[in-house]
Amino acid sequence: MANFPVYTLESAPEGSKPGLKWLAEAFGMVPNIAGAIAGSPKLINGLTGVFQQVHGGNFTEAQVQTLLLTNAVTNGSTWAVAFHTCLALKEGLSEADVHAIRARRLPADEKLAALSHLARTLIDKRGRLDDHDVASFTAAGFAQALVLDVILVSAASTMTNYTGSVANPPLEAMFQQYAWQG
Repeated sequence: MANFPVYTLESAPEGSKPGLKWLAEAFGMVPNIAGAIAGSPKLINGLTGVFQQVHGGNFTEAQVQTLLLTNAVTNGSTWAVAFHTCLALKEGLSEADVHAIRARRLPADEKLAALSHLARTLIDKRGRLDDHDVASFTAAGFAQALVLDVILVSAASTMTNYTGSVANPPLEAMFQQYAWQG
């Protein structure tokens, strides 16, 4: 496997420092995945732009974490599963719902289940949702236009999940208890 560096705020390429600084402020640290992404100033700055839209959008933080965790599991991104498990629990998802998503099952909460199902379907079908997929989502009380926001969250996940799979950054000690193997 190629050895990709995990940059810090001090060691990152100049063009990556604004994005890393923004993420450090958002998380109180520079996550190792962001340090790996910083090898590409374009990617880290693209991620921060998408990240701002995802977390300032129409979903609650618990719903965002449901989507991000589902995407990480579906994409088989071990680093992202651990990270989003921690954040999902912090945002109030039940341990049972988090465990269900990690086991590729749906959460018990109806709205979270609809989000998780749509996210997984979107990835599995490579974006080719059909009317039934959209109808299942809207039946849970979501507006049809929010399907597009699920695509936005998927875009953020693609950047981090794929980087995690390619660069394989080490999992921080604070996330070790949430380690996951697909």
